[in-house]
Amino acid sequence: MPASLTLIIIMAALFACGVYAMLERSLTRVLIGFLLLGNAANLLLLIMLGAPGAAPFYGVDDVSDPLPQALMLTAIVITFGISAFLLALIYRSWQLGQADTVFDDEADIEVRERGIGPDVVMDDEGIEADAATDFVGTDTAPITVLHSSDVPALRDDAPTDTPRRAPRSDRGEDA
Repeated sequence: MPASLTLIIIMAALFACGVYAMLERSLTRVLIGFLLLGNAANLLLLIMLGAPGAAPFYGVDDVSDPLPQALMLTAIVITFGISAFLLALIYRSWQLGQADTVFDDEADIEVRERGIGPDVVMDDEGIEADAATDFVGTDTAPITVLHSSDVPALRDDAPTDTPRRAPRSDRGEDA
């Protein structure tokens, strides 16, 4: 059974509206956009499901594929969890500033104005061509490779699963 053109058009419209809404600065519109994207993803999984069939039991012919159904349930749970987080974020933002709009702070404005000019150049000096990491051959390397000759003999005093018996004097027995 080919996918319905109507479902494909609705799914594409939901994706487009969801992306457009998520690009706004209002957290409420971001939440609405995320919900639209979640529903579009569920519709995509529904389209991928294919022809309806019987429940996937042993010995039954013409069964439906259970994987898109499981993916759709997972998508619903993820959408619910992130929506709850966004609602808490919107509520906290409204409590603090009586608005849910995200504004640029000083650091964002500074980064936007600075840009990348000709004076900003990546420093490639000091990197060896055969080195796999920047820490090779330095004294402050975070990982030190030890060999068996570097470690003194270890005692085997690790705990075991067998319980140890207390001495006879502790058990109340005569010695």
